[in-house]
Amino acid sequence: MARFWVVLAGAGFFLAFLVLHSRFCGSPILRKFAFQVSWRTKEILYRLDVGWPNHPEYFTGATFSVAVDSLSGSVYVAQRGDNIPKVLVFTEDGYFLRSWNYTVDTPHGIFAASTLHEQSVWITDVGSDFMMLWLHGERGTGPAQFNIPHSVTVDSAGRVWVADRGNKRIQVFDKDTGEWLGAWNSCFTEEGPSSVRFTPDGKYVIVAQLNLSRVLLVAAPPVGSIGKCSVISTIQLADEVLPHLLDVSGKTGAIYVAEIGAKQVQKYVPMESYFPSFTYS
Repeated sequence: MARFWVVLAGAGFFLAFLVLHSRFCGSPILRKFAFQVSWRTKEILYRLDVGWPNHPEYFTGATFSVAVDSLSGSVYVAQRGDNIPKVLVFTEDGYFLRSWNYTVDTPHGIFAASTLHEQSVWITDVGSDFMMLWLHGERGTGPAQFNIPHSVTVDSAGRVWVADRGNKRIQVFDKDTGEWLGAWNSCFTEEGPSSVRFTPDGKYVIVAQLNLSRVLLVAAPPVGSIGKCSVISTIQLADEVLPHLLDVSGKTGAIYVAEIGAKQVQKYVPMESYFPSFTYS
């Protein structure tokens, strides 16, 4: 028994040394594990999948965005850099499928969806010429005005949620009429939201905060009310990880986070005690 405790203490000391070395000396040693142990939360709703993807060496640029196609089980990653694949495709389990480096110059956002007949991927490319087809609002700080609108999603009630990053708020609109329904700002006094998504059950809004290297889980409001934002859980990543855009699997509820600073995508899977209806990959 004494030998057991000596071995356990030695292992704990060695692990603490590696984490501190990675933290203060800039070493990539145990980078993924360091993210996990730096978790600060009111309730632990998600855990880091340390084995995703199976081959992280495919990340060769700054990973700006990620999109999950739950019907096909594919995860698309858009990255920036010279002479590298601009789009990587993995399975939700983390196996690399393919990549491409054509038609895309400087990707920023990405969205993927499938039907039974075809797969579609949309990419915003800030390095290419484009034509404005639809516009709502203008630059400013008032209702329905924006400052660096960074991400958009639609909930099951037909409400459009916009991460108005520069104004440190999320604005909400009616999908059909465009009517302004309200805004959240009390949760974002330090840093504006860079990405917004919903969990598949619609109970939580998942928000990335770039410069704080933080992901928030906020209680979703009922239909007919926007109310005030209430943070339920926080995933605090390591400094300079810089989570930019994220997406959520409609099948498993897993969160995929594109991290500019760390140049990788991380996967967080829901805890069964809070999401018993999800089937994990």
